[in-house]
Amino acid sequence: MKLVLTATFFVALACTFQSESPKYTPKTQQVAQKDLSGYTKAYFASGCFWCVEAIYESVEGVAEAISGYQGGHVDNPTYELLGTGTTGHAEAVEVYYDPEVVSYKTLVKVFFGSHDPTTLNRQGPDRGTQYRSAIFYQNEKEKAIVDAYIVLLIEDEIFDGEITTEVAPYNTFWPAEKYHQNYEVRNPNNPYVRSVSIPRLNKFKSAFPELLKKEKH
Repeated sequence: MKLVLTATFFVALACTFQSESPKYTPKTQQVAQKDLSGYTKAYFASGCFWCVEAIYESVEGVAEAISGYQGGHVDNPTYELLGTGTTGHAEAVEVYYDPEVVSYKTLVKVFFGSHDPTTLNRQGPDRGTQYRSAIFYQNEKEKAIVDAYIVLLIEDEIFDGEITTEVAPYNTFWPAEKYHQNYEVRNPNNPYVRSVSIPRLNKFKSAFPELLKKEKH
């Protein structure tokens, strides 16, 4: 069943709703990262990064997912600037994973299994090019995996509409401001998180229980 929102309610539940977050945090206050040097990275965009980060962090073999901006043409983008739609960036996540535990193909499966890639520049209540469906590949092997997976989805008619996912070569990933990191975990009572992020995460968990970490997310 599709959710019909009034204009006012739509704005209230957008990914930009930040009543429980501090006012804009300078880019210098980035998320403190643990040692991730031994992990492989992958890059995905499929709507609000609060949701996408939580989904990937629930997957066995994923050590960390960092929210950020990718696919644009402006250096050091900010969340406020991204909202203007002028930078070309998508809200994306940088996924650190152990390829001995989870393969890149499985991460692609997670990507297509956790959002609707047929809604151009829109995911749930969020609209705009920053919410587009995109995969940023780092080499031809990754691109081949993505292309082959899309072919299978089309052949099996998994989606009713045309897949609009942008498959593009990697360009600079800019980590988002500190208050965006682990947002779903830190703000469980945020209206957007309650109404959009958590239900989306739970839907993914129900569909792919075999991919989940043993411990509680």
